Amino acid sequence: MTQTMNTKFSDVLVVGSGMGSLTAACLLAQKGLKVTILEQNWIPGGCTTSYWRKGFVFEAGATTLVGLDEGMPLKVFLDTIGLRINARKLELPMRVKLKKGGWVSRYEDIEKWIQEAERVFGASGQRGFWERCYALSQFVWQQSSRQLTFPPEKWQDLSRIVRQMDYSKIGFGRFVFSTVQDLLVEFGLASNQAFCEFVDEQLMITAQNTREQVNALFGAAALCYTNYSNFYLDGGMKSLVDPLVAYLKSKGGDLLLRKEVRKIRSISDGYEVLTSKEKFHSRFIVGGIPVNNLADISEGLLSEKLSSRLFSPEALNSAFQMGIGFKTDQKFKALHFQIHLKEKLSGLSAQSIFVSLSHEQDALRSDTSGCRVASVSTHLAKPHHNFTLEKTQIEEEIVALLEKEGIFSKENIIYQHSATQKAWQKWTCRKWGFVGGYPQLKSVKPWAMNAARWDKKGAYLVGDTVYPGQGIPGVTLSGMIAAEKLWNDWKGEVEIDGIKLGVSDVFR
Repeated sequence: MTQTMNTKFSDVLVVGSGMGSLTAACLLAQKGLKVTILEQNWIPGGCTTSYWRKGFVFEAGATTLVGLDEGMPLKVFLDTIGLRINARKLELPMRVKLKKGGWVSRYEDIEKWIQEAERVFGASGQRGFWERCYALSQFVWQQSSRQLTFPPEKWQDLSRIVRQMDYSKIGFGRFVFSTVQDLLVEFGLASNQAFCEFVDEQLMITAQNTREQVNALFGAAALCYTNYSNFYLDGGMKSLVDPLVAYLKSKGGDLLLRKEVRKIRSISDGYEVLTSKEKFHSRFIVGGIPVNNLADISEGLLSEKLSSRLFSPEALNSAFQMGIGFKTDQKFKALHFQIHLKEKLSGLSAQSIFVSLSHEQDALRSDTSGCRVASVSTHLAKPHHNFTLEKTQIEEEIVALLEKEGIFSKENIIYQHSATQKAWQKWTCRKWGFVGGYPQLKSVKPWAMNAARWDKKGAYLVGDTVYPGQGIPGVTLSGMIAAEKLWNDWKGEVEIDGIKLGVSDVFR
């Protein structure tokens, strides 16, 4: 490929620097490819990062960290590149305040959690339901990091899936045709209204939908994420992003900030990417922004099949988010809370809010000792509608709710701010400001979700709008899959320093 003076060349260009992008970039850089990430923002990480404001470090999006247990995608990825992160393991992953009152503790230990569920929701059906969900979640996580060619797009993918399958658990596959609602019916829980409401709101955290729509396999993993090790990072999620950027650069890769991609074109020997002032060429490209955004900036790259799978904004969610810095010496039983609402917030249809606190021993999140940070979020449906929310009113309602629940006193708040879908669109450039990826739908089976190959020439997809979906483990897995498929597709044809690469499989 010929390089001109005003055109920058890379083996791989990655659009966006979210967790899926960083995963694919690091794995491909480890192989020896020259990787360049183009990020429109002034800091990397997308929805998995942190930013300083008015003396506090706030999370941009994600606040929960799971996936560091053996065999889970994030653990496999970090082990593959030889990176260790300093994370605090949480004793209690989450507490939930129910609509009708009372707290539920989401214990990690499955036996302890079943006893808690029986105490709160009644003994009938709970043990069978949660033992089934936990077994299904173990199957999902055990298979996920082994099945790096799923969803299959060609016979070679299917062949690898067959070779990697654990046939002792193959019977679990049938649950892809069931929903969480079907499991509730099976265990006699469908008429337990309080429990069904609890399940719905828990599913909204990681599946973006409710029990009638979420298939049993994904739903089990979503409902049981608190039954795996949950962690906290001092300094916020940027403490995960920054080491990955450093690793990428140590392997000859680069991250270019404030580079919003305006156009992506397929050319004879790869891809041409245009920003407002620069032109980039690459042999391969990885799209790490939502496919709805890619559809607007790519010329002829989206196949008819992929175009038909774009979700409309009617099905998507944004978020109303609030960051609060406050003084406290209180000891909290957990750092993460889901509060089910007796009354909806003004102008919003969400039934719950999610609250995450900074760790009491984290001195990096506040410039002043004795202070903590609260990140509050709730779903904002149909973000494309040009409506204006009464932000001040919603802020007051949230503060009053958190004060009532004993999280802080209003007079101890030092700083607070909030954001709606418009701010999300400005911050992330995600179309309509939607976050959390595509909601799970029973009509879209896992093999019918958007897959990693963008075209048949060298373009690939990662992030929360492709399989398997949202969450740090999910988008990390999407990056692993894209890197694996790119390598399987082109190994032996790619040259580094004039030497053709042979077969090398870092994941096995």
